[in-house]
Amino acid sequence: MGLTVPPAPLEIAEHFPELVPHARRTTLLYPRAGAPVREESSLGGPLLWPADESWPTCAAPDHYNPARGCAVVGPEAVAMVPVLQLLARDVPALAFPPGTDLLQVLWCPLIHSEHDQWSPVPVLFWRSDTETAARPLLDKVPRPYEFDDEYVPRPCVVHPAEAIEYPNWDMPELLSDRVGEWSDEMEESCGISYYDAFTTNQSKVGGYPGWTQPPRWPDCTCGRRMEHLLTISASESCGRWLPVEERIRPGSGWEHSPDPAKEEDSHGMCMGDMGGVYVFICRTCPDLPTVHRYDC
Repeated sequence: MGLTVPPAPLEIAEHFPELVPHARRTTLLYPRAGAPVREESSLGGPLLWPADESWPTCAAPDHYNPARGCAVVGPEAVAMVPVLQLLARDVPALAFPPGTDLLQVLWCPLIHSEHDQWSPVPVLFWRSDTETAARPLLDKVPRPYEFDDEYVPRPCVVHPAEAIEYPNWDMPELLSDRVGEWSDEMEESCGISYYDAFTTNQSKVGGYPGWTQPPRWPDCTCGRRMEHLLTISASESCGRWLPVEERIRPGSGWEHSPDPAKEEDSHGMCMGDMGGVYVFICRTCPDLPTVHRYDC
């Protein structure tokens, strides 16, 4: 089922034209619990994985499970878990490297102290959908013997939808101050703030990171600022970004479905205190390096 992004409550260009150059296109993923198959885009679903390719594992010396009193896990390596699979046909706005049209993201479902982020560490695989599907495929994904359930998503079908968003934290200080004042005025007149109406904090591709704390944009080793590739967020589809099809009345703005199952019908990850993992990429370097940031 396709999901429809509700229209914005007003036109930025008419009310705050200084923000127009800061607009970015994003693809909201709208993950909903279901039974995706390995040939589909999904969050937490099965991957199109070659049977003759080793399943990724993590043997980091510092990974641990907080539920076990911060005990370090080991010495056996822990199997990574599928987090995201995206096919180019579902996310046309995502630029895939030449010869690829399939992106897979996995991570170790344990906490890592790398760079004092205290988060899982994602790894990315770019593939050709056709070439991968032509090989013998893995039927059963290895299950990690140890994991923090806050970082193991339940299988979800994704419903990618294109949207335009504007920066939250990511703007010059003077502009941020003015936007804050306008946001107060907007909330009084429209019943919704700029931050709720024009910034997103959910799983997505492109756009701005869904920071919940001050931004920490990474620079590549080549010296260039890296591009935000995707966000995996604990927060999904709240407020004005709730799809039209999931509202009590289309266009009503804030009402959710009266079915409680629909309100919790997502990947189920808390990620600390409703946090997010943000993946960045440098497309200038030939090996397309990626790094991540985490906040909650």
